[in-house]
Amino acid sequence: MSAAPVHAPFSDPAGTVAPSFARALKQLDSVILGKSVPVRLALTCLLAGGQLLIEDVPGVGKTTLAYALAATLGLDFGRVQFTSDLLPADLLGVSIYEREAAGSDSAGRNPAHPGSGGFHFHPGPVFTQLLLADELNRATPRTQSALLEAMEERQVSVDGATRPLPAPFFVIATQNPVAHHGTFPLPEAQLDRFLLTVTLGYPDPRAERELLLTGGKRAAAQALQPALAGGELDAARREVSGVHAAGALIDYVQLLVKYTRESPQFASGLSPRAALGLVAAARAWAWLAGRSSVWPDDVRAVFPSVATHRLLGRSSGLPQPEVVARLLESVPIP
Repeated sequence: MSAAPVHAPFSDPAGTVAPSFARALKQLDSVILGKSVPVRLALTCLLAGGQLLIEDVPGVGKTTLAYALAATLGLDFGRVQFTSDLLPADLLGVSIYEREAAGSDSAGRNPAHPGSGGFHFHPGPVFTQLLLADELNRATPRTQSALLEAMEERQVSVDGATRPLPAPFFVIATQNPVAHHGTFPLPEAQLDRFLLTVTLGYPDPRAERELLLTGGKRAAAQALQPALAGGELDAARREVSGVHAAGALIDYVQLLVKYTRESPQFASGLSPRAALGLVAAARAWAWLAGRSSVWPDDVRAVFPSVATHRLLGRSSGLPQPEVVARLLESVPIP
């Protein structure tokens, strides 16, 4: 299998929604300056049906990226600022007893509508299409775990009832580096729910100068108009799921996964969920590159974002990106 450029330009796959996504990428690049690869990875994550974790220092544009994605894709947007006193009910919602307002007596009974009073569920901010879980690791583990069912099952269970979340449901969680004060490390079970992790990093001098001249891009991100028509996102996700992954490509994925499980560098290797996510992300990356089949370089392009937050080093916790890069060089392409 021959190699393709890792960051090939967007072209037109066999489907009919590619031009809209070309406009979406161009629009996102206009407000997230100098970060085309993280932006493309974020869109890859959404197309692959996963959830995204952004780990970086405050003030580098994580929230702006979430606003821009929601506006560009025409998704309902919700934001939760995670803090140490945030409770699961603040995120999921709560049932409140409400009496019938008109015609009720002092006990809340309404003769015209017997039994009309009772507990009514008030949905929390998780009931949206794109949820920004800002500074997720500042919340307690109990509140962090409240997101697990939502992220994996696209539903929440409250007061004995299961309630579906809107479709699509996409979580962008941000976390500060664990060395910062007031943070609670995310457990491995929750980290494994995130398909990709990206880091924005500081802007290059040219992009930072434009930010300084314009006063930032947050307002511009919130003012963006949708680049997609109704149903185009669903159509694109169906096309992505149909991108061909040849047997030799699956062999390559299995070799990478096997290496992580057998290497003495790691305390534990990649899970089957991670392997499935790697193939799904590679399909989305290939689709954005305008191809109907996955190439090895598609796998190599998304592998660091799939693997870094899942692999635990034996001596120092999560591995450094250089370790994952060396892993890619150690596993030959079939």
